Amino acid sequence: MYVPWRYKYSMKKKTSITLSEDVLEAIDQRSGDARNRSDFIETAVRAYIAQLIRDEQNEKDLTIINRHADRLNTEAADVLAFQVIP
Repeated sequence: MYVPWRYKYSMKKKTSITLSEDVLEAIDQRSGDARNRSDFIETAVRAYIAQLIRDEQNEKDLTIINRHADRLNTEAADVLAFQVIP
């Protein structure tokens, strides 16, 4: 069954987590626009997951760059050899 992404990601499941008192105090002090702790924690977890995804993609990109580094460096040196210094 097809579920539109907006509906899928707006569905909530109740869960229970245990946090240190100092973490709860920090959340309460900084919740700002968040309606409640759950909203604050969900926003923080989404941001953390997004960072993990970016880190994974950066690692893949770096692997590709390193795989081709020798060829790219040779090509760059070749191009520089044709430049004329005034």
